[in-house]
Amino acid sequence: MIRGKSIGVVTALGVALLVSACGSTGSSTSGAPTTQAEVQGQEGSICGHGAAGAAAAPSGIAKLDGAAGSLSGAGSTFVNPIMTLWSSDFQKAQGAQVAYQSIGSGGGVQQTIAKTVDFGASDAPMKDDELARAGGDILHVPLVFGAVVPTYNLAGQTSGLKFTGEVLGQIFANKITKWNDPAITALNPDATLPDQAIAVVHRSDGSGTTDIWTDYLTKASPTWTTTLGGADKSHGKDVAWPTGIGGKGNEGVSGAVSQTPGALGYVELTYALSQKLPVGWVRNKAGAFIQPCIETVTAAATDAAVPADLRFSLTDGPGTNAYPITGTTWALVHQNQTDAGKAKALVNFFTWIMDQGQKEAPALNYAPLSADLQIKAVAQIRKIQLNGQPVARP
Repeated sequence: MIRGKSIGVVTALGVALLVSACGSTGSSTSGAPTTQAEVQGQEGSICGHGAAGAAAAPSGIAKLDGAAGSLSGAGSTFVNPIMTLWSSDFQKAQGAQVAYQSIGSGGGVQQTIAKTVDFGASDAPMKDDELARAGGDILHVPLVFGAVVPTYNLAGQTSGLKFTGEVLGQIFANKITKWNDPAITALNPDATLPDQAIAVVHRSDGSGTTDIWTDYLTKASPTWTTTLGGADKSHGKDVAWPTGIGGKGNEGVSGAVSQTPGALGYVELTYALSQKLPVGWVRNKAGAFIQPCIETVTAAATDAAVPADLRFSLTDGPGTNAYPITGTTWALVHQNQTDAGKAKALVNFFTWIMDQGQKEAPALNYAPLSADLQIKAVAQIRKIQLNGQPVARP
């Protein structure tokens, strides 16, 4: 396989820009969406109807005095927009700084293993061998749900082009190479699709967003799985891309798509909206073409099977309204802490995210955790120990 070329496209995404883009009711001059409401229109769509999960009861964990005044974290670009907002508001609420590096889930896992940050963040749960290298004491604390969306730059086309998992798999496997391929036009009979090459854009770094995307393709596209050499090679934070150009982070992919005519890439929904890029609807397991939004992400997480260690997948779920490329971000925290101030700060920060931060998620087009999963996340926070003793207190 030929690994795709990498290009250094990085787009700055400040919280102010994201809130502006997601809260605006005006259309962009290109006709691309700026809000979830603007990409509505599908018959029977539940987007914009407030069908988000109910908030859990308060955690019951009291704020700890004597906490350190700063924390360091690194990893997922998927979660960076909401993490930036959370860090800012947590500092206002409790006075502690959280310095977060948006370097990709792969980097977050490696820094967690090396203990060079106080916590990592990843959209892919750590594998058994990674847990072993980290010392075997990593807690997975789910933070928020989000959508990974196909996004494109195609003259005259706004949001709503329809895709199936098999068609997306064939595109990323370099089997479908033109926008007017019969497989795409059959799904979009009312769209005028050009005889134009599809410029595939993928991540160049180890990526949890890639893990979610390839997890879905592996489940939904036999062509993708076969082309990559089997399920053990077609799913992961980094794969041997058969075609395309690479961008670093969600920022790099969204920037590359916006600058490349004919491009098709995948990003977390907030990045597409902030760049005013169109997003596609993907057919789910129930046979419906689903618009990505808070409500359909929430539907994908409903009744998900969650094991005791909270390492789970939300892709290709069975729900009628489930958006099929849904994922979560986990905070990666060493259970056994040795610095009292840092241990207390970790408990305070992640408790604040459960009690207050979840309420902020919809403003940036993320879906809050379900009440049941919030309860399980709080139980993980309660497992953080200082010299063998629980840090959290009622």
